[in-house]
Amino acid sequence: MTTLQASAQKQLRQMIESIERLEEEKKALSGDIRDKYLEAKGLGFDVKVLRQIVRLRKKSQTERQEEESILEVYMHALGMLDGPMTADAEAAADRMIAAE
Repeated sequence: MTTLQASAQKQLRQMIESIERLEEEKKALSGDIRDKYLEAKGLGFDVKVLRQIVRLRKKSQTERQEEESILEVYMHALGMLDGPMTADAEAAADRMIAAE
């Protein structure tokens, strides 16, 4: 087995230490986020819905509309929705059929 040269060892050590620092920062931020959700819950907000809103805000309007259309198609197929599908949902269904 070969050993790393001194410069490569130093680079490796710096990289590992940098990753470890970032992991600690991530852990601290996760704790801060958890605290904010607890604060929101204490104020009477539904944390599950808040998490969903945060997740949705990360997506573009187009991505959200496509996801909602596909959800409607699936719910309609399972008998969870009454009435006809919206035009967007029908278009999503057509795209899924064409992809098969």
